[in-house]
Amino acid sequence: MLREIAEYPNSFGPLGSADERIATDRYTLCMGRGKTWNTVQRQRMRTDEIDDVIEEVRSLLRERGRGRTQWEVGSSAEPPDLVERLLERGLVPDREPYAVALVLTHEPPPPPADVVAKRVETYEEYAAANAVQWEAFDMPENEIAELRPKLPQMWEETVNVMHAAWLDGEVVSAGTSSLTDHGLLLYGGATLARARGRGAYRAVLHARWQEAVANGTPALITQGGSMSRPILERLGFERVGEVHMLVDDFGQRR
Repeated sequence: MLREIAEYPNSFGPLGSADERIATDRYTLCMGRGKTWNTVQRQRMRTDEIDDVIEEVRSLLRERGRGRTQWEVGSSAEPPDLVERLLERGLVPDREPYAVALVLTHEPPPPPADVVAKRVETYEEYAAANAVQWEAFDMPENEIAELRPKLPQMWEETVNVMHAAWLDGEVVSAGTSSLTDHGLLLYGGATLARARGRGAYRAVLHARWQEAVANGTPALITQGGSMSRPILERLGFERVGEVHMLVDDFGQRR
C-alpha cells in the first residue's frame, strides 16, 4: 500500500474544494485549481485499450477547458511497457521525467540548532512558504500570476498541511503534505538556492515526521526527483518503486 501511495500520491490525498478526481478501473485522473494542473495516475489497461484511454482522458479535460496533462506512470502500471507505448503516441518526457517512490518508517536525523521549523500557522507564513516553492521549483511566471491572487482563498480552503523552516528570520524552505491513514504524504519540499546546505530541508522533514507521529501514522511517503532523491535517501528513505512523468499537450495539436 505504501508503494502505491508513493507512486500515485494525488490518487490518495484529500481533495480541496477546487480539486476533482475521477477514478475508473483503468486510470485515475486528478485535476487541481486552475487549468494547468492535471495528472493521470494508477494506469491499469490492456495494450489494445491505450488509444481509447488517451482519448477518454483528453475528452474529460476538454470538457473542463483543459488542454494539457501529465501522465505519472509507476512501476505497477499495466501494461508494463506503457511508457514506451505513450511515447509512440506523441507524449513527451516532462521537465522532470523521472522520480523514485520513497518511504521512511523511522525518525530522520534532527535539524541543526540554528534552523527553526514548524507547521505553517498564518496566512503570511503560508504566502511566504508558497513563494519559496515557486522560486525553488522555477515555476513559470504565467502560472505564478494565475496562483498569486488565489492564495487567500487557497489558505482558507486548504486540506493540506504546510511546514516551513526559518533561517535568520526568513522562510527559506517549505513543504506541503497530506494526512492519510497510512502516513504523511509529502510533496512540494524545496529550499531556496541561497540557503541550501545549511539543514533547512532536513528541518522541514523532521517537522513533518513529528506531524506524522502525532497523527498516529509514523511514516513519510513521497517521490524523489533529481534534486531531492539523494538527500532523502541519505536521510533514510527507502526506494519502493519508480515513476516516469510524461506530458500530453494535446491542446496544441487542435
